[in-house]
Amino acid sequence: MYATIIIVLILVLFSAICSGLNVSLMSLDVADLKRKKELGNIQASVVYPLRVKPHLSLASILLTNVAVISSSSLVLSHRYSGLVAGIVSTLLIVVFGEILPQAYFLKNALFITALCAPILRIMIIVTYPIARPLAWLLDHFFGKEKGALHTRRELGLIISEHLGHKESELDEDEVEIIRGALKLSETHVSDIMTPIKKVFSLQENSVIDEYMIDRIKEESFSRIPILGTSIDEPGGILLMKDLVDIDFDERSYLVSELPVHKLHIVGARTALDTMFRKFIAAHTHLMAIEKNDKIVGIVTIEDLLEEIIGHEIEDESDVART
Repeated sequence: MYATIIIVLILVLFSAICSGLNVSLMSLDVADLKRKKELGNIQASVVYPLRVKPHLSLASILLTNVAVISSSSLVLSHRYSGLVAGIVSTLLIVVFGEILPQAYFLKNALFITALCAPILRIMIIVTYPIARPLAWLLDHFFGKEKGALHTRRELGLIISEHLGHKESELDEDEVEIIRGALKLSETHVSDIMTPIKKVFSLQENSVIDEYMIDRIKEESFSRIPILGTSIDEPGGILLMKDLVDIDFDERSYLVSELPVHKLHIVGARTALDTMFRKFIAAHTHLMAIEKNDKIVGIVTIEDLLEEIIGHEIEDESDVART
């Protein structure tokens, strides 16, 4: 009797391992395991080769589990009647070989699967003559498993889950920045631009004297767009740093007499992620926004950064005015 109990317990234990591995291994995402493996996670490195061949691992686990369950029924039937053996075997397998191990393995999927990886490899070796043809058939009829990429909105929700989570490595500011960056391609430059009516600008024939310089200082502008004779004809950008060495007390100057930099133009429907590349390529911090062949506003790299971080950037002049 004692020998029978020990043998049955061992068989139930193997059934529990098979059942738990079946659930835990298949619950692990291949792409997630690959990322963790590349980041140096030892457990992911152990499990990945087994998970990347799901049909072979699945066939080996199920063949072993069926063999173990059948063996436990045969062992019990030699000791007890068929009905008693069937009831006891069913209860043991269902409770201790299925429900409990699946619940436990699923809760600690990666850790337990990595721990039981040597056992799974032995299963694959033992059942290989049968499991390999089955795996080939499954690959042939159902195809190999394809990793699914997350959409932008899904990534945003995943990042949001880090807020307030004790185990998260991201703080609140990092989460906000990442979420803001994910929205860049969905936001157009017209959504963050400063309308042309609110833009302080000059024309090519504008006169800059000491009074104009004082006004520009009061506005605290470092870059001033220069427009042509019409509002839809951009002329360039006047940088305040280029005017530092000019003495406007002695005489006034026309804008056309001063160093003016090129004003780049982008369409109003340009996405914000594209704007980053345009700012870098143009080597400028300010661009004009065009819609229907007219300049409708301007955008600065500061506007772009504010959209990402979700907060307005205030410099010393902004604080002084408030």
